[in-house]
Amino acid sequence: MDTTLAPTLLNRSLPRLDWRVRDILLVVGGSLCVAGMAQVRISLPFTPVPITGQTFAVLIVGAGLGSRRGAASLLLYILMGLIGLPFFAGGASGLAYFLGPTGGYLAGFFAAACLVGLLAARGLDRRIPTALLAFLAGEVVIYLFGVTWLSVFLGIPHAITAGLLPFLPGDVIKLAAAGLVLPAAWALVK
Repeated sequence: MDTTLAPTLLNRSLPRLDWRVRDILLVVGGSLCVAGMAQVRISLPFTPVPITGQTFAVLIVGAGLGSRRGAASLLLYILMGLIGLPFFAGGASGLAYFLGPTGGYLAGFFAAACLVGLLAARGLDRRIPTALLAFLAGEVVIYLFGVTWLSVFLGIPHAITAGLLPFLPGDVIKLAAAGLVLPAAWALVK
């Protein structure tokens, strides 16, 4: 039985759809959602890390699809970017981009989708306070991977000032938006 939002909705709207087709649609749709939000990009002059809509999409995809499908979506997203599709921030792609200063954030997206999906499958995405905690955990994972990898390029103190601190206000807004969207969507489903 599916316990996350997107599979629940798809099962209700298309009950005869084969589960394999459903899973493929959800995984591809999730990866395209993240790719689309990666195109929302604002460069900052003091850091190689841009402001994007990716973190919001990762939280929603992880919670909406669950751990297995959410992680598969992010893996597909990364693979499509690696093979040259313009799916990374601002239309970037390729192995060099992935191994560059922002590659840790991309790896963190995968891990965050796993974690947020696990928490959502346990029902934490259905109420605002618990959804906020689940999404905060996802954000922490993204930053752990991202800032750690960025520190290889910039050193630890500069990685924190260039890859964490400037993004906290925007990520609080993204986290709050995700924390409102998922519980509201569940309320509509009921």
